[in-house]
Amino acid sequence: MSVSFYKISGMRSATLKWIVLIGCMVIAIMVGIQLYWLNHVYKLEQKQFRTNVIKSIRGLFEDIDISDQPSGHLQQLIATQPDPNTFIIKTDIIPSKDTLIFYITNELVDFDVMTECIVAAYDKNKQHYVYREQIVSPAMQSRYDINSLSVYPANHNYIALFFPDRNKYVLSQMNFWIVGSIILILVLSGLAISLFYFYKQKFLVEIQKDFVNNFTHEFKTPLAVMKIASEVLSQPGITKQPERMEKYTSIIKHETEHLQSQVERLLKIAVSEQQEFPLEKNAFSVKELIEQAVSKLQPLMESKSAKVDVRLKDDDVEMMADKNHLELAVVNLIENGIKYSDSPNIVIEAGKTDAESFIAVKDNGIGIDKKYYRNIFKKFYRVPTGDVHNVKGFGLGLNFVKKIVDAHNGRIVVNSIPGIGTEFKIIIPS
Repeated sequence: MSVSFYKISGMRSATLKWIVLIGCMVIAIMVGIQLYWLNHVYKLEQKQFRTNVIKSIRGLFEDIDISDQPSGHLQQLIATQPDPNTFIIKTDIIPSKDTLIFYITNELVDFDVMTECIVAAYDKNKQHYVYREQIVSPAMQSRYDINSLSVYPANHNYIALFFPDRNKYVLSQMNFWIVGSIILILVLSGLAISLFYFYKQKFLVEIQKDFVNNFTHEFKTPLAVMKIASEVLSQPGITKQPERMEKYTSIIKHETEHLQSQVERLLKIAVSEQQEFPLEKNAFSVKELIEQAVSKLQPLMESKSAKVDVRLKDDDVEMMADKNHLELAVVNLIENGIKYSDSPNIVIEAGKTDAESFIAVKDNGIGIDKKYYRNIFKKFYRVPTGDVHNVKGFGLGLNFVKKIVDAHNGRIVVNSIPGIGTEFKIIIPS
């Protein structure tokens, strides 16, 4: 049974494919877990920072007399918190600037809050800060203007503590986690890329291996036939049997032409992979192109008793394109129609509108299921052919046809019914 190279390769590498897929999924899960824990640690560090600030505030209440009824609960020491960076401490007495700065600095240092802090004292009678002061961290250079500190109107005195670099400080406490996570993610990403690259290379190796096997099979039979025919022709009495000699001579000629055709096709494919098609567009008769394409397939048509019906809407239909390349595309389509049918009946239609020209090749072959449409123009792809066992080829024909159509900025439309036949319609802009 003739099957596609992709299908063969998929069967051979199914286990590897699942291993790579599962490996990539595991890596993705590990990366996700690492990012989750990194976010969790960040939230814990934020919580720890707030707790340390509140502990410093409680220590401040113990150091100096700023409230008639100091609270014993940490959370109750904070009157309000407008944002995560700002702490408002309700006080009955506004201490002196030097006293406040001295004790709050010591408390922050004792509880490892080593980041810049803006301290301000709000007087409820004056409705503004009576003083502001900046406590600079030796680890971080200050860039904040203390005069820009927001005033939060209140009917009580308070001390405001503002930490402009809180997020930066929290992240600095996570350096080990961040660096470790980045390294792990890079390693896991590199492993995932390596697995994908390995699978891709393995897949390409299998594709190439299948191609070589098919190439060998395609060339082996003609060469064997030519060898047998040449041995017959080398027999001493062959000249006395002109009919037999003509028969085997024609066999050698036919097989030689077949091999030459296959080699030329491979060479054209190789050239098309290296550069764009050097199109030479000229106006030509579509009828003439079709006749030339059909004549090139005459031996194959005779061997399969194929019938070709050419239907032109107008005998003098002309097309502006690269005739040689387009002819090769039509040859490929007709050849496929002949090969994939027991009693080939090919219908070729052509026509033209103001905007487009088209050539359609219909056959009565085995047809193509819709699920294969998106793959049939891929290189080396061959559609599973059911009960047809003797159809040979490289899976390059339709790929080459598609390249020719694309080079003309055209499109190719496929319509097929399994068991009924297939139509390929080449549409080229006028």
